[in-house]
Amino acid sequence: MSDLLLKGKAHKFGDDVNTDYIIAGKYTKTLNLSDLAAHLFEDIDPEFSKKMKRGNMVVAGKNFGCGSSREQAPIAIKESGVSAVLSKSFARIFFRNAINIGLPALVCDTDEIDDGDELEVDLERGFVLNISKDIKIPMEKMPDIMKAILKEGGLVPYLKKYGDFAAG
Repeated sequence: MSDLLLKGKAHKFGDDVNTDYIIAGKYTKTLNLSDLAAHLFEDIDPEFSKKMKRGNMVVAGKNFGCGSSREQAPIAIKESGVSAVLSKSFARIFFRNAINIGLPALVCDTDEIDDGDELEVDLERGFVLNISKDIKIPMEKMPDIMKAILKEGGLVPYLKKYGDFAAG
């Protein structure tokens, strides 16, 4: 992620989207990341990979990423071109894995976002603008260090650049 302003269309899911729904276990044996992305959400939306356009966002209810701690779930989401995941809450391990690979996992009220809505996310100012409905939705404040990690594209690129947690 090169900056802290994201724009894209919402792909809406409900509550408790677990890591098996994100990427089925049978696909986690590959190191081919584009193959992972091709099977993203196929058990709950078989057409997802056809509808997904780079920059679009995944929007969900509460407890997104629950289930196993498989790191392939956020990797598959990021590899598919999703620019951010917005949810009312996240499973803790999913949340940390997402931030560590440079995938914004943003906590906000998603009730006013529908499938297909055009969204703009301002990470710096902490809000989601639902352009389709002209509604501004506040997000939970993200610590500066997390924003810095996201801006660099993940924890590894951040540490390669700074060598330590200098920006936080």
